[in-house]
Amino acid sequence: MSNSSSLTQFLLLAFADRRELQLLHFWLFLAISLAALLANGLILSAVAWDHHLHTPMGFFLLNLSLTDLGCICTTVPKAMHNSLWDTTTISYTGCAAQFFFFYFFISAEYFLLTIMCYDRYVAICKPLHYGTLLGSRACAHMAAAAWAAGFLNALLHTASTFSLPLCQGNALDQFFCEIPHILKLSCSHSYIRELGLLLFSISLALGCFIFIVFSYVQIFRAVLRIPSQQGRHKAFSTCLPHLAVVSLFLSTGIFSDLKPPLISSPSLDLALSVLYSVVPPALNPLIYSLRNQELKDALRKIITGCFSEATNSPSSACYVPH
Repeated sequence: MSNSSSLTQFLLLAFADRRELQLLHFWLFLAISLAALLANGLILSAVAWDHHLHTPMGFFLLNLSLTDLGCICTTVPKAMHNSLWDTTTISYTGCAAQFFFFYFFISAEYFLLTIMCYDRYVAICKPLHYGTLLGSRACAHMAAAAWAAGFLNALLHTASTFSLPLCQGNALDQFFCEIPHILKLSCSHSYIRELGLLLFSISLALGCFIFIVFSYVQIFRAVLRIPSQQGRHKAFSTCLPHLAVVSLFLSTGIFSDLKPPLISSPSLDLALSVLYSVVPPALNPLIYSLRNQELKDALRKIITGCFSEATNSPSSACYVPH
C-alpha cells in the first residue's frame, strides 16, 4: 500500500506480458506514428503553401492536424520506449504531464471538430452569410476558444485527478496515463469529485454531438434540395469526411469512459484506447484528403515538387508551386 505523496512513478503494464508482443507493439506504434507525422505534416504544408486552401475550413484543418500531432507525440513515444527497452515505468510528474497534454489536445480536437461542423453548416445552409459569419477574425476567435477550452478542461482534470490520495499501488493496465485507470488506484471517496467532472465533460461532449447531429440534419436537407448532381456530390464530399472523423472519435472515446464494468477487460481497454488516441491522428488526414479535391491537388503539388527537386538537387529543399 502506498500513498500518493510517496509515489515517485507509475507502472504502465499494457505491453508487459511477453517480449515478442512488446516488440510487435513497438513496430506497430512506430509505423502508425510515422504515418501520422507524415500525413499531418503534409496537411500542414499544403494548407500553409497553397493559397486555394487559405479558407476557414483549411484554417481549421491546420489546427486539427496540430492536435493530431500533439496526441501522437504525447502518448506514443513513451509507450514505444518502454516496449523497446523492456521497461514499464513513468515518473509521477511525467505521468501528470502526459495526462495534461493528452487531454488538452484531445479536448481541443473535439471542439475544433464541432467548429468545423458549424463551418460546413454555414457554407451549405447560409452561403450568402459565409463571409460575415466566418471571417478571418471570427475563425481566429473560434480556434482560440477551442484551444482555451481544451486547456481549461485538461487543467481541471489534471488538478482533480492528481490531488486524489492513491493507495491501491501504482500499476496502470494501460500504455499511457488515463483517467479511469488512475481512478482505480484511489482509496478515497473523493474520487467521486473527478467522476462528476468526467461526467460533466462527457455531457459537454454529448451537447457538441447533438449540435453536430442537428447541423447535419439541416445540411443534408439543404443538399438534397440542390438540383445539380455535381453540386450535391461536392457538398457531400466536404461533409462526409468530417462526419466519419467525428463518429470514430466520439464513439470510441465515450465508450472507453462509460463502458459497463461487466464487459471491461485489459485487452478491450487497450483496444479502445488505441482506437481513440492513436488511430484517428493517422486516419484523419487520409479521410479528409480522399474526398477533398483541392487538398488532393495541393498534396500532389507538394509530393511532385519534392520528387522533382530531389531528382535535380538531392540537397535542396522541396519547392511547393502555388
